[in-house]
Amino acid sequence: MTKAGMFARARVGATGFTLVAAAITAIISGTLIAQPAAAREVKKLAILTPEDPTDYGWNQQGYDAAKAVAEKLGLDFMPATGLGYGDVHPTLRELADDGASLLIAHASGYNTAAPEVGAEKNVAVAIVDRPNDSKEGAVADYTLSGHEGAYLAGVLAAKTTQTKAVGIVVSGEPPSWNSQSAAFAQGVKATRADVKILYAVIGPAAYSDAAGGRRVTDSVIGAGADVIFGQGDGASFGMLQAVETAKSTSGGKVWFIDVIGDKTPIDKGHLLSSVVWNLEPVYTAMVEDLKADKFGTHPYSIQLADDSVRLLKTNHIADDVWAAVSEVRQQIVDGKLKIEPVWEADKVRALMSSITDAGAQ
Repeated sequence: MTKAGMFARARVGATGFTLVAAAITAIISGTLIAQPAAAREVKKLAILTPEDPTDYGWNQQGYDAAKAVAEKLGLDFMPATGLGYGDVHPTLRELADDGASLLIAHASGYNTAAPEVGAEKNVAVAIVDRPNDSKEGAVADYTLSGHEGAYLAGVLAAKTTQTKAVGIVVSGEPPSWNSQSAAFAQGVKATRADVKILYAVIGPAAYSDAAGGRRVTDSVIGAGADVIFGQGDGASFGMLQAVETAKSTSGGKVWFIDVIGDKTPIDKGHLLSSVVWNLEPVYTAMVEDLKADKFGTHPYSIQLADDSVRLLKTNHIADDVWAAVSEVRQQIVDGKLKIEPVWEADKVRALMSSITDAGAQ
């Protein structure tokens, strides 16, 4: 015992000593439980997106989900959209100064600035593509994986292709894209081992490069693919244009499978499906965790079981093909078929028949 401890004990009278002893006994027996920290008040929800929420994809799904959660939970909604991929420190500070309780930095390019401003302004932030950077009470990562849905997309593509070749075109290789690319390839191979998988990267961070999306997709179609699995945000519009204007090497139609959102309103007859994400449960969980002082303590996920990720059924899919895809879905939901996410780009590339890295040229 330290000197300070001995002096403190000496000053305790008989009654005081009895009370201290009783408290110690209570702690040991478990009757005294530490009180949880006070819940944090959440009043305003902010989201920052690099592009306008009109892409039927990453930006729009994030914006729509945050807006819906704010309305559902009675929070002020503070959107900042079309910010690009540059320095967002000023915007983050402005939102924090305006009273944002949670800053959702909805772009991998913001995952450095957001924690810095969050620490500076004492505001909770949510980031993507940095699963190891979560910090209790301050930073939560929501690197999501739609790999279960992407596996189903691979099954669908393998059952649709007439040229025995499908393509994956990506606007970069972030973890979320990688996990879907790998699962798509796995679904293709499990369904038809003779189908080639052509993999092409537009650039290291070509998320809004529509022209690049079209150019690279044209090359993949020219190499034989008649089903394109595209992951690109704004770049996906270029991919879709290529699909709409090209014929396959066999002279037939080329199909497009999108991700995250639903481009049905602008479909000209080539949108076969999409791996659709619903981010409302994720953002709802973030707010609830913030209120309960659990923010940054665990990862978030989306899955087929609760339809937070699903494969879009369009009129272009034959009933027998959809029935086969639905059967595989049920196997995944029941746990009979387990699809593990693959986050690393080198492991994704190892699954492909050929690779074109336009960004390295």
